[in-house]
Amino acid sequence: MSWWSIRSQVVVWGSNDVRRWSGKGEGLKWWSRRATASGGGPVEVRASSGGLTKVRASSEGQIGYALAPMIARGLMLGPDQVVILHMLDIPPVAEALNGVKMELVDAAFPLLKGVVATTDVVEAFTGVNIAVMVGGFPLQEGMERKEVMPKNVSIYKAQASALEKHADPNCKVLVVANPANTNALILKEFSPSIPAKNITCLTRLDHNRALSQIAERLNVHVSDVKNVIIWGNHSSTQYPDVNHVTIMTKDGEKKVRELVSDDQWLNGEFITTVQQRGAAIIKARKLSSALSAASSACDHIRDWVLGTSKGTWVSMGVYSDGSYGVPAGLIYSFPVTCEKGEWSIVQGLKIDDFSRAKMDATANELAEEKSMAHSFLE
Repeated sequence: MSWWSIRSQVVVWGSNDVRRWSGKGEGLKWWSRRATASGGGPVEVRASSGGLTKVRASSEGQIGYALAPMIARGLMLGPDQVVILHMLDIPPVAEALNGVKMELVDAAFPLLKGVVATTDVVEAFTGVNIAVMVGGFPLQEGMERKEVMPKNVSIYKAQASALEKHADPNCKVLVVANPANTNALILKEFSPSIPAKNITCLTRLDHNRALSQIAERLNVHVSDVKNVIIWGNHSSTQYPDVNHVTIMTKDGEKKVRELVSDDQWLNGEFITTVQQRGAAIIKARKLSSALSAASSACDHIRDWVLGTSKGTWVSMGVYSDGSYGVPAGLIYSFPVTCEKGEWSIVQGLKIDDFSRAKMDATANELAEEKSMAHSFLE
């Protein structure tokens, strides 16, 4: 298992392109702690107004190993931001962690100012501004997310304590490890000084999968597809909603239902393909998604910090305020826009009966997971 955290204002546990952070002396930190071969890793990034960014990452895990070079290439902080990458892991894998450091040095990334490999947890989290929590007890082929919940509840309670003690009070948190929504909820409940709005989970991977499925179906570039929505849980009950999706064509924007002209596919196979994509990848590679998860984590943080494009929204797992009839107090995926480092749920979208049923079903699963998680804490 790997844990990643990004400092100066980013922390990552276990397993995007982020705009340069402008706060004085601030940075990003990622922290990783390894326990299995398929976890993520920590990365800490410190970004200062002077143009130097320190990134902390423990790259032993699958996601962490994919994520470290993305940060070093500027995909998280931009093509002009110099970074120092700090990597944190547990003592038994210190030698392997040092091997990752050697690889990063050998790659001669122009933006990589330095690399630090450490096993000091306090050093990893202190002053963290953005935390990406990639580590956790991993899913294996044939396993359901609920089967890893007892271990991950305990893990995330401990990580919440570390964030509470050492991170910046306004730290932004992204949870990647499954069950991501409920892990994020545990973090929120046990790090009360961090604003609830600053704790999120990754559904951008599902969002990107949905965009790609539509692009493939229509044989268009994925950048021409926008405004899909992932509602609810990062699980097989998630609802990939295409009712507001538009496609840019030579004749202007067109509704996806008009172009696909196959509601049976959009309401059936498309949804199940997105819902089950993670399981399909595990079956194919015998490991969970790593490259796509790392890339989507970069997308999530980049848009959160730098902002979404006008007229476009993305999907983020955020703390529900009751919008769209979703019970408050759940970490639930909504369509959001981002500006000046803050996200806002898109309001006023029409919800048909088919969508309502799907949204309620995934909300019910999250409520059950919440109750189950609390039972493990008793």
